[in-house]
Amino acid sequence: MGLNYGFLDQSIIFPGQTANEVLINTVNLAKEAERLGFNRFWVSEHHNSQGIAGSSPEVLVSHILAKTEKIAVGSGGVMLQHYSPYKVAENFNVLANLAPGRVELGVGRAPGGFPKSSQELQKSIKEPQSLEEKIDELETFIYQEASKVSSFDSLQASPLPQIRVPLFLLGTSVSSAKFAAQKGYPYAFALFINNDPAAAKEAIQVYNSSFNHESGRKPKFILALSTIVTDTEEEALKLSIQLQTVRVTLGNGQIVNVGTLEQAEVYAKQAGQTYTTEIRDADVLKGTKDAFQKRVYEYQNEFGVDEFIFTSLIPDYERRVRSLQLIKEAFSEITV
Repeated sequence: MGLNYGFLDQSIIFPGQTANEVLINTVNLAKEAERLGFNRFWVSEHHNSQGIAGSSPEVLVSHILAKTEKIAVGSGGVMLQHYSPYKVAENFNVLANLAPGRVELGVGRAPGGFPKSSQELQKSIKEPQSLEEKIDELETFIYQEASKVSSFDSLQASPLPQIRVPLFLLGTSVSSAKFAAQKGYPYAFALFINNDPAAAKEAIQVYNSSFNHESGRKPKFILALSTIVTDTEEEALKLSIQLQTVRVTLGNGQIVNVGTLEQAEVYAKQAGQTYTTEIRDADVLKGTKDAFQKRVYEYQNEFGVDEFIFTSLIPDYERRVRSLQLIKEAFSEITV
């Protein structure tokens, strides 16, 4: 079939669960995704959160690679603003040597947490850089050629792998899609965070029209969607009731999405900013396999994308596994 699809697990700690069992479930979901033929499995990065266990994607990626054999495994994404691009390149080059051709490096533009954790993560950074500058530096280290680097008087992100790690940019805006296109990067638009289909449609139009073909890479636009796929409509409706997001606009113009009004207040307080909020129904692709298949087909036709990555808001592991199976069945029946 013509559509590629992957899964992003955020390792959410739902009520009654422990971080230990959630992370084990993430690994087992990756194994199930591989068995079902998903193209990729990504994990996310969140900090100082009692509700999400995935704070170190490179560590989790390493473990998942060791427990799987074929599926591409990556970060969705590393929050590069907090780190040295050189060290991130080294981490992923080690992974690429351990699992050639299976490692993907997604770079996120969001902080992955509230201001207090961002301040702590960036405490040792001596030379402030823009995220764009960091991405440029990361690309230099990821794609540098061994033949042009001296082991003694030049800087390389060793060990350089034979198969280089593909670099993806993740975002929620037209501006980030344009930046990815100009750099010639694959781009993943997180509609499950942005909740604005019009912005996603504009982003892909800008991405395709601005893509830098001289980069030597081909355009790849991935639409990231939140899902609740179940055997019955009643079950999907029950799981999706009261799912909302809160869009926070700070006094400095920064926009972030959080889960509750309480979190919005905390975020603004830590940032030292005034703020306004807008409560939105979460944009979740919910329903049975048939309903899911119909909506994916509509997205494919309306947006012109041929790659998707899904995340799930289903709390218990067994139903999440069933959801993966239903997604697989739906894609097996889609023709493009």
